Amino acid sequence: MSNPLFKTMISLRGNPRACVYTEPMWGLSMNLCLPYASVYMLALGLKDAQIGLLASCGMLSQMVWGLLGGVITDKLGRRLTTAVFDVLAWSIPCLIWASASMVDRRAAFWLFLGASLVNGTWQVTQNSWDCLMVEDAERQQITGIYSLVMVAGNLSALFAPIAALMVSHFSLVPAVRILYFNAFAIMTIKLVILYFASHETEMGVIRREATRGVPMLQLLRGYRGVLGVIRRSPGTIFSLVIAALVGAVSTVNTTFWQVIASKKLLVPDALLPFFPMARSILAIGFFFFVIPRVTGDTNLKRPLLLGFGVFGASQALLALIPAPTGGAGGGGVAVAGASVYCLLALCLVLDGFGAGILAMLAESLVALNVDKEERSRVMAVQRTVIMLAVAPFGWIGGLLSGVNRSLPFVLTTVLLALGLVVTVAFYRRPPSATPAS
Repeated sequence: MSNPLFKTMISLRGNPRACVYTEPMWGLSMNLCLPYASVYMLALGLKDAQIGLLASCGMLSQMVWGLLGGVITDKLGRRLTTAVFDVLAWSIPCLIWASASMVDRRAAFWLFLGASLVNGTWQVTQNSWDCLMVEDAERQQITGIYSLVMVAGNLSALFAPIAALMVSHFSLVPAVRILYFNAFAIMTIKLVILYFASHETEMGVIRREATRGVPMLQLLRGYRGVLGVIRRSPGTIFSLVIAALVGAVSTVNTTFWQVIASKKLLVPDALLPFFPMARSILAIGFFFFVIPRVTGDTNLKRPLLLGFGVFGASQALLALIPAPTGGAGGGGVAVAGASVYCLLALCLVLDGFGAGILAMLAESLVALNVDKEERSRVMAVQRTVIMLAVAPFGWIGGLLSGVNRSLPFVLTTVLLALGLVVTVAFYRRPPSATPAS
């Protein structure tokens, strides 16, 4: 019980405990389905272009709902918004996704399109859930709270073999249909438990009363003032830049890590699923035994520099690993293969720490720096800006990968180096201008 993260987990009360303790249910529901979403659509007869169109429509829906999320959260309150929009964002789409396997190809596309548009409302619940979790939390607990959320997310990788076994036993379409029905049941149970285990936050009550009877359009016009709040807060701008950099790197790394492992480094397809599982296990270990020791206070300069440095080393090393050489079955392949696996193992260790701590710090910085009275609307604007900033990097990474499999990781290395520069520049500001973060 001397472990800082265990202490945080045990000491949580009220809304933070309700949010953190129910989060592992995500890993037993949606995260079992998501790795198979695209191949499930292909198996039902959708074309690659249709899948791309669905992704674009889903992103557009997220941006619209992301902007609306701030005013909706203020109007309905953090607790009710989370409950209502969890149903809209997850329970209903899960039923639609599962049902798409029971209709013809043309109808399946329209079902997927409807589900994508409705699923975009998760940006609303992400906003309200964040507010519900941290608004009544003690400031010194925030990094620990987000660490526990990251641990819960990484736990989902431990359940991945369940989905793989189901797919191998039932075949893809029936197995994924079962997984979507399972996700509907568990996500619905999760939101019910969260609703009854939580209460409206103090600031949520204030904002709900302040916006009572005020038309939505008038509240949306208030975003002009919110932009002013952001512009006048160096800490908020800094947190936005860090979140955008981390999001861009995460997008490229997640998308192309297995591509470089498979196509350049010639790792067999059967081994590919074990790499994210190993990374998640390592991340969980780091969150409990290493990260709390470098994030002991609310001054996050040192952990940010460490995170950017370690993750940057991981990405640079991955880009520099040479492709195996030699003929099939030759001695050169065996030697090169062993060295490749050793270097990939080192990349996983560095990834587990660097990606984990930066993801946690990006969320924590927003919570620590945001204006308390305008939290929901400021966070809504920030999330929309971050989505706009991150969106092109998947496409850019794809173009680079088409030229050379290593180039996406040269890009991420440069972005992480930029993160180091931004962090150093921000913390060199005069003490009076630099917040506690």
